[in-house]
Amino acid sequence: MKKILLALTAVAAMTGSASAADLAARPYVKAPVAAPIANWTGFYVFGGGGGGLSNADQHVQTTVGAIPLTIDQRQGGSGWFGTVGAGYDWQFSGTWVAGVFADGQFGNIRATIQDPIAGITGNQKLETSWAAGVRLGWLVAPNVLSYVNGGYSGAHFGSTNFMTLAGVPAGIHLDGYNRNGWFIGGGVENSLNFFGISSPGWFMKTEYRSAFYNAKTSNELFDVTNTLVGRDIRANSWNQTISTSLVYRFNWTGPVVAKY
Repeated sequence: MKKILLALTAVAAMTGSASAADLAARPYVKAPVAAPIANWTGFYVFGGGGGGLSNADQHVQTTVGAIPLTIDQRQGGSGWFGTVGAGYDWQFSGTWVAGVFADGQFGNIRATIQDPIAGITGNQKLETSWAAGVRLGWLVAPNVLSYVNGGYSGAHFGSTNFMTLAGVPAGIHLDGYNRNGWFIGGGVENSLNFFGISSPGWFMKTEYRSAFYNAKTSNELFDVTNTLVGRDIRANSWNQTISTSLVYRFNWTGPVVAKY
């Protein structure tokens, strides 16, 4: 009996030694790397361009007494523009992004101006504008942001030179002026990492914006003497634009990866 017990003890000891040797021979495996985490917090700059539509509700009135001579009529036009700007975003609650921004536009968006009393017509050009506002977005994907924005805007409208129905100068003009207003819009911004091409920091955004500017009364003036004709044109302005811009984010050198 003692011989059997001694034999069993020896077999158990040999088995334990072999198991320990197997464990010692296994290779070391690192902990898995965490999935990349995109970070939208930081400063950015952008530049681009697009097209726009301009509409104005206008009527003719007397210079003295502001007595309406025509009913309100909506006139329109279109054109192109370029834009540059900068901003700062904060990412919070995982998939939400809030930010502030400012930008400027320059270009040639024209709207028709008419005085049917005198049978004359002209174009008024939105030459430059600027905007400052806020935006709030939701991450459709880690590198795709869908957002809405809004804020304050100012614009400069150029002078108008009237023509007769025969297409010759009427000798009457309106001076240029500045107006203030507000805007609302929205768009989509996405990383340019696609088709296996790595472009850290570079994004593209496409945005729609609708801007409303306060009504302005403009005196009709004779070209030669720059004196009052006796009629004024009162008009507001509503401008709609669609733009595409290239964006560079200074903090986006690639997704942040957790290390172990």
